[in-house]
Amino acid sequence: MFRLAQISDIHLGPIPKPTWRQLMSKRAIGYTNWRRNRARAMTAETLNRLVDDMEAQAPDHIAVTGDLTNIALLKEFVAARRWLDELGEPDRVTVIPGNHDAYVPNAGRRFRRLWAPYMLGDDAVRVDEALFPFMRRKGDVAIIGVSSAVASAPFMATGRVGSGQTDRLRILLEQAREEDLFRVVLIHHPPKLIDPRSTWRRLTDGKRFRAMIEETGAELIVHGHEHIRSMTAIPGPRGPIPVVGVPAGSGPAIGGPRAGGYAIHEIGGCKRGCEVTVIHRGYNSAGEIEETVRSSYTIAR
Repeated sequence: MFRLAQISDIHLGPIPKPTWRQLMSKRAIGYTNWRRNRARAMTAETLNRLVDDMEAQAPDHIAVTGDLTNIALLKEFVAARRWLDELGEPDRVTVIPGNHDAYVPNAGRRFRRLWAPYMLGDDAVRVDEALFPFMRRKGDVAIIGVSSAVASAPFMATGRVGSGQTDRLRILLEQAREEDLFRVVLIHHPPKLIDPRSTWRRLTDGKRFRAMIEETGAELIVHGHEHIRSMTAIPGPRGPIPVVGVPAGSGPAIGGPRAGGYAIHEIGGCKRGCEVTVIHRGYNSAGEIEETVRSSYTIAR
C-alpha cells in the first residue's frame, strides 16, 4: 500500500511588510485582506499542529497542492522554501503552485527556481527551473504535477492550464498508463467549479482540461484552492475519476468542512481494480485534530 498525504493552501504568514511600490498592484488587495481577515483565521500554530499530525500518519510521500504564499513577495518564496526543507527532502515531497504564488505577473519565475527541487520530474534535464507538467514515479504510483497558477485581475482568483501544458499532460498520462502506474494528478484549481456562484475562482479552461482527462483517464485528481473538504468526480474512459479537495492547511480550528485539514490517500493493489481509501483529518469544534471523513472505492482499470 502507498500512502500519499495531501496538504494545500498553506498561506504562510506573517506577510513581510511590502514596499509602497509593491503595493501599487493587486498586492494591495491581498495585503489588506490578510491584515483584516486571514492573519487571525489562518495561523502558524494550526498549520504546525496539522503537519505534526500528518507526519505521525507516516505517509510514503507528501503532496502540497499550491498557495504556499499570500501575495508572491520574494521573502515569502524564500520562507516557503525553508518550510519545504523542514517538511521533507525533495524525493519525499512534491509541490505545485497556486494562484497566490502567481499573484502578480512574472512571479512564476521565482517559485520555479526557488522550489525547483520539489517540482522536477524524473526525466528533468534542467535542475535550476521547474517545468510543467512533470511526472514522478514512486513505486507503482505516478505523481503528475500540473500548474494552473497564472496572474489574474484584481478581485479574481482564476486559473488556467493552457493548451500546450494540456497536450504535454496527455502524453505523460498515456506514458504512465503504458507503464501500468496508478496516475495521481495534482492541480491547484478544481477541474470543475464546486460552487457555481464563484466563477471568479474557476479554472478558465476547465472544459478543455476535463475533456482531455475524460479521454485519456487518470486514477485520482487532487486539488486545493477552495479551502473546503470535498469529494467529486469526473467521467473517465473506464468509469468515474475521483476528484478530492482539501481545506486550507493553515485553516481555522473550528470544525466542519472548512476547518484546517489534510488528506491521506491509501492506494492498494490494482489486480482487478485499484482499491483506494481517502482519509480526511482536521480540526473538530473543540480544536482537536481527528479523522473527519473516510471514503473507500474501487477504480476500474
